[in-house]
Amino acid sequence: MQDSEFTAFIEKKMKKMLKINLSLISVLLVILLFVSCRGKQQNSPTSGVTYIAVDETFAPIIQNEINVFESIYISAGIIDTVCSEIDAFNLLFKDSVRMIIATRTLTKEEKEYFNSKTIFPKELKIAVDGISFIVNNDNQDTLLTTKVIQKILLGEIKSWNQIDPKSNLGPIKMIFDNRNSSTAEYAVKTICENKQLSPDLSAVNSNLDVIDFVSKTPNAIGIVGASWISNHSDSTCMSFLDRIKVVALSKEEEATPDNSYQPYQAYMATGQYPYCRNVYAIMTEPRVGLITGFASFIASDRGQRIILKSGILPATQPLRIVNVRNDAP
Repeated sequence: MQDSEFTAFIEKKMKKMLKINLSLISVLLVILLFVSCRGKQQNSPTSGVTYIAVDETFAPIIQNEINVFESIYISAGIIDTVCSEIDAFNLLFKDSVRMIIATRTLTKEEKEYFNSKTIFPKELKIAVDGISFIVNNDNQDTLLTTKVIQKILLGEIKSWNQIDPKSNLGPIKMIFDNRNSSTAEYAVKTICENKQLSPDLSAVNSNLDVIDFVSKTPNAIGIVGASWISNHSDSTCMSFLDRIKVVALSKEEEATPDNSYQPYQAYMATGQYPYCRNVYAIMTEPRVGLITGFASFIASDRGQRIILKSGILPATQPLRIVNVRNDAP
C-alpha cells in the first residue's frame, strides 16, 4: 500500500472498531495485523485498499455491502466517495477511482477513450432500482398517472387543484435530490422524453434531504430512489416514513387502486411499476485485484441478498412472488 492509502485504511478501520466498542487490546492487535500486511504490499481480491465512487441514490446499499465484505476480509479496505452520478463518471475518467456504481453503462465513445489507454472496462449489472415519488402525509393525492407526473415535471400542471379540484394544497413543489443526479437525468430522458423540465423544479443535496423536505411541506412531491423508502432495516430512513406517503403510479389514463402500483420489488419484477432502471458496477481495474473481489461479492448470493433486503430488485437473486387469493366462501 502507498502511505496515503495505508493512512486512510487505518483511519477507516479504527472508526468502525470504535463504533462497535472493541477493547483497546483488540484495536492494537488489528493495527499490528495491518502493519504486517503493509509490509507485504498485498493487493488481491480480498486484501489491499481501493477507492470507489457511488451514486448517492445507492449509498446505503453499497455501504452495507462494504461493511459485510470488510468484516469477512479484514485486510481489505474499500473507501467510497458518495456523489452525483456525473461526478462519479468524472472520477472514473480521471482514474481517481477504479469502480463506480451508476445507472447507465459506458457509451461507445467512453469505451474508446479507455481503450486508447489500454484499459478495458467491465460492466456488471447488480440491481434494478425504482424511481419513487413521495408526498406529504397530509396529501390525499396518492394515485397518479404517468401522464400527470410528466406534466408536473414539464410545468404543464402547476397546482394540486389541477389534479383534484377539491385540493387546497396550492402550488406543487417538485423536489429532486440533486440537479446532476441520476434521478434528474432519468426524469429528463425517460419520463419527459428529453423535453425541457420546468424551471420551477427545485433540488436539495440528497435523497434524505428530499424525504425530510417532503415530510415538512404539505404541497411538496419528491423524487427518490426506491431503497430510501423500502429498506425497513434502516432506522434513519424509517424515522421519516410515518410522515410521508409513497405515490402509486398507473400507466392508464385514469389512476385507480386496481391499476396503480408502488415501487416495491414484486411490481418492479413484473413490470407493473412504470419507472425502473438498471444499476451497474463499472470497473477499470487493469488486473484482478480488490475491485474484482468486491464486485464478485456484490454479485454473489450473499451480496445479492443485501440488495434484496434493501428493497430494490437484485440482478441475480430469485424473487419469490406469491399470489394471495381471497375467495369468498
